[in-house]
Formats: sequence, C-alpha cells, structure tokens
Amino acid sequence: MRIGLAGAGRIGARHAETLGGLPEVESVLIADVDADRARALARKHGARAADSVGDLFSSGLDGIVVAAATDAHPDLVTRAAEAGIPAFCEKPVAPDIVGTLQVMAAVRESGCQVQMGFQRRFDAGHVAVRDAVAAGRLGWLHTVRSCTLDPAPPPPGYIPVSGGIFRDCAVHDIDGVRFVTGREVVQVIAVGANKGEDYFAESGDVATGAALLTLDDGTIAIISETRYNAAGYDVRLEALGAKDSLVAGLTEHTPLSTADGDLLHTGAPCTGFLERFGPAYTAEMRAFLRVVAGEAESPCPPEDALAAFYVAEACERSRREARAVTIEEVQE
Repeated sequence: MRIGLAGAGRIGARHAETLGGLPEVESVLIADVDADRARALARKHGARAADSVGDLFSSGLDGIVVAAATDAHPDLVTRAAEAGIPAFCEKPVAPDIVGTLQVMAAVRESGCQVQMGFQRRFDAGHVAVRDAVAAGRLGWLHTVRSCTLDPAPPPPGYIPVSGGIFRDCAVHDIDGVRFVTGREVVQVIAVGANKGEDYFAESGDVATGAALLTLDDGTIAIISETRYNAAGYDVRLEALGAKDSLVAGLTEHTPLSTADGDLLHTGAPCTGFLERFGPAYTAEMRAFLRVVAGEAESPCPPEDALAAFYVAEACERSRREARAVTIEEVQE
C-alpha cells in the first residue's frame, strides 16, 4: 500500500513511525506546511517527502492519514473523499458542527470510507470493558467514570485554538463512554475551574472540568479532566454494574497512591498520551489498513465523531450558562 501522511507534528510523527513498521505499507509519503519538518520526518522513518500537502493527492495514494492542524481537516478529508481515497483523520472532523456536517455530506456522497482517530476504542482495557458490558457480565450499569488527567498544561499558544477543555480533551472520555456502554448521552451538567495559569481564563477556557452525563437508559456517567496532574498522565474508565465492576487503565503505571500506606503503582507513570496509548495507536492504524484494503468498514466513522462533538458542545454550553443542557438543544 502507498499511504500519504498529512502533518508531521507530534501525532504525525507517531503515525509515521507506526506506518513505517507495518508490512502492508510499501511506502509512506509525508507532507507538512513546514516542508523542512516533513523532510526530516521522512528521513527518520525511511519515507519520502512531498513538496506540499496538495501534492499528496496526485501521488497515487491508496489511503491518507490526516494529522495536520484542526483547521485543515475539513479540506483534506473532503479532497480525499472526492478523490476516492480512504482517509484516517485525527479528531475532530472540523472545528465546529457546521463544518463537520459539511464534511460528512461530502463523504456520504462519495461513498468513501473515513476512520476517525479515537484511539481509546483500540485500547485493550477499554475493549475489555466494552466486551464485558455487552456480554452482560457486569449486570445493568448504574455508573461509568472516565478521566483524562494531563501532567502539565499545554503551551499558552495552544489554548486559544484548542476549542476548550471539553471539545479538545473530554471528547475522548465522551467517546469512550459511548463506546463501552453502546448508549447515547441525552443531557449534561458541566462545571469548570481555573486555579492555574491566567491564560486559560483569558481564552475563556478552564484548566479543570467535570461533567455529569445522563445516558438514554438512565445510566449516569461522570467525566473529569485537568491540565494539572503532576503525578503523571492518568486515563482510566470504570464501569460499575449491579453484578460486578471493571476498570480500564489501572496498572502499575497509574500515577495514584493510596492513603492507606501502600504504594499502588510500582512502575514509572506515563508522561503523556503517546506513551499511554502506544499499542492502541498501532492497533487503530492496522484497522485503517484493513479499511484501505476493502476488508472492513470504518470502525469509527465521522458520525461517531459528530455524536461526541455534540456532547462536548453541550458540556461547554452547560459550563458557560451554569445549567443542564440536553443534546437535542445543541443539535437544533
């Protein structure tokens, strides 16, 4: 297979490394708005650099991985669909709901496959929880808890263009809740706080957020996010049922100590998402290659990204307006 990679930043570099190690991939063509960065990444992984991102679409690609800046996603995914090239796209499809709907319309018209980059769907722990819930081993669920706790805040320049903590960060927890439960969110109540750097508040964002999600079967889900968890990168999901409970992400690397005197973690905490989800990133790219080969449908189509985006949007509205917000309100 000949795979194109649009974007040579941090996540693009991870995908370049993964693609370079997969036997199905014969060649990788990398492009970035910074041509020097694309060339450097190509040299590192035995790939080839394109002169521009636009050149990717005239290079006879079998598939394309979109890891460019968010504002470039709509154009790149639409161009891939119109060219009949299956695309993998990091979240989100677009920076807003209107843009997302426009891209989805183009994708539907083309009939081309698009896989969104929600890597937790390929994390072994999240998959195990999903399978246990689906098999009824936990009984009916009463509570789901999911957290994303970053060890340090991103640089100041990132926050104004991030979309806010719910759209940028919590959207992964939201998709994880939908993935493991198989249910939809119908209402949210969200709050946020700033006790860190001033640039969060200056951008209208928060450094810590939480939301109470009501699912369509009455299950309650609680999501929690922060940019200040110096103990280490911590992503967990707990499914609590009438018969049993199960947690994903509680390992020797979990940066959590017990007040009862015993050290819970024995290994070094993960420093970030690339380390925590390394195997998941490889698994999702293997899944994408099956989509490219025509062996499978997209395991995470744009419709799933839109559903998570609606909930994240509702959380942001709830935080700003200090009230419960239904998903129907956001969809209007």
